[in-house]
Amino acid sequence: LVLLPLCLAVAAALGQCRSWLAIGRWSGTVGPLVARPLVSRRSSPSDDDATMAEAYLSSIGFSEAELRKVKLRYGRKFEPDVENKIKPFLEWLSHLGLTDLEVRQVVADCPMFFRSRLEETSKPVALWLKDMGIDGSQLKKTIVNFPQLMGLSLEENLKPRI
Repeated sequence: LVLLPLCLAVAAALGQCRSWLAIGRWSGTVGPLVARPLVSRRSSPSDDDATMAEAYLSSIGFSEAELRKVKLRYGRKFEPDVENKIKPFLEWLSHLGLTDLEVRQVVADCPMFFRSRLEETSKPVALWLKDMGIDGSQLKKTIVNFPQLMGLSLEENLKPRI
C-alpha cells in the first residue's frame, strides 16, 4: 500500500519520459517537423564512428548490441564525457548493488542519464525513494525496471504527483 502512490507517480512520469526519449529525433526546421530515421542506413557502424564513450563502454563489457541500443536511444552522436558523466554514474549504480549485467541493462534502456548531473537528478530521486520507505533491494529493482524514473525532476515530476 505504501508503494501505490509511487507506482502512480512512476506511471504518470513515464509518459513524460517517453516524450523525453524522443528529443533528438526531430529536426527543427522553419516548416513542419521532419522525422529523422531512428536507425542508421549503414549496416554496421565503422570504427571511425566510435567515440571515446563507446570505446570505454566496450572496454568494460558492453556488447555490440548493447552499444547499438545505447546509441539509438541517446538520440544523437553518443559522446558524453567519460570521466565526468559515465564513470561516476556507473560507479553509483554499482554502489547501489546493481550487478554488471543490471548496470548494462539500465544504461542500454536509458542512456539519457549521461546528459544530466548525477548529483542533481538521480541521487536526490534515490534519496527521496528511500525516504518514502523503499529499502535497498526495492530501490535496486525500481532502478532496473524503471530506469527513466531516476532521470526525472524530483520537484517538477515526482513530488507533485504523490
